[in-house]
Amino acid sequence: MALLVMGALIAAVAGAGVLISKALEPAVPPALAHCATSTQIGPHKFIGPQPMCITAKQKLQATITTGHGDIVIDLAPEVAPVTVNNFVVLATHGFYNGLTFWKAEDWVVQGGDPRGDGRGGPGYTLPEETTATPWTPGAVGMARVPGGPVNGSQFFIQKGNWPSPGPTVPYNRFGTVVGGMTNVTAISVTDTITSITIRVS
Repeated sequence: MALLVMGALIAAVAGAGVLISKALEPAVPPALAHCATSTQIGPHKFIGPQPMCITAKQKLQATITTGHGDIVIDLAPEVAPVTVNNFVVLATHGFYNGLTFWKAEDWVVQGGDPRGDGRGGPGYTLPEETTATPWTPGAVGMARVPGGPVNGSQFFIQKGNWPSPGPTVPYNRFGTVVGGMTNVTAISVTDTITSITIRVS
C-alpha cells in the first residue's frame, strides 16, 4: 500500500512538472506553427542558420517580458527578412528565455548571448541586411564585433543617440520599440529575458 501511495505521489509530481514546463513554453501563433529550427547540436547551438518560415508581408510583433515589464517591438520583415525570421524562430523555441542583458550602457542595452559575456551566439552568423531607416532611440538591431560578421542571436535596443560617429557598418536594424521604452531604460546587467512572445496579425 505504501508503495502504491509513493508511486501515485511520484506520478503526481512528474505530471505537475510537465504541466509547469508546458506553461513556461512560448505561445506559438498558428501562423508560425510550422517554424522549425535547424538541427540543434548542443545547448543554444545549431548546425546552421534557421530555415525561413515567415513572409515579408506578415505583420509581426515581439513582446519581450522582463522583470521591469514588457517591451513591445514591431518587427520589420519587409527590410530585414532573414534577421526577423531568425529572431522569430529562436524566440518561438524559447532560445532567449533566461538569458541576460549583459550590456546596459547609457545609450544601449544588449542581450541574447548564451554565454552572458558578449562573446556567444547560436553557432552561426547572419548576412548583412541594410535599411535607410535611421538609428534613433527605440531602434532594434543585431550585434557584431567591429570587423566581424553579424551575430546570430545577440540583439540590442537603442536607448539614446548613437555615439559619434554613429554606425559605420550594417547592424541589421530589424525592429522598433513601440511600447515599454521606460522598461528598456530601467534594464541593468543583472536583468534577464523572461520570455519573448511573437504575435502575427
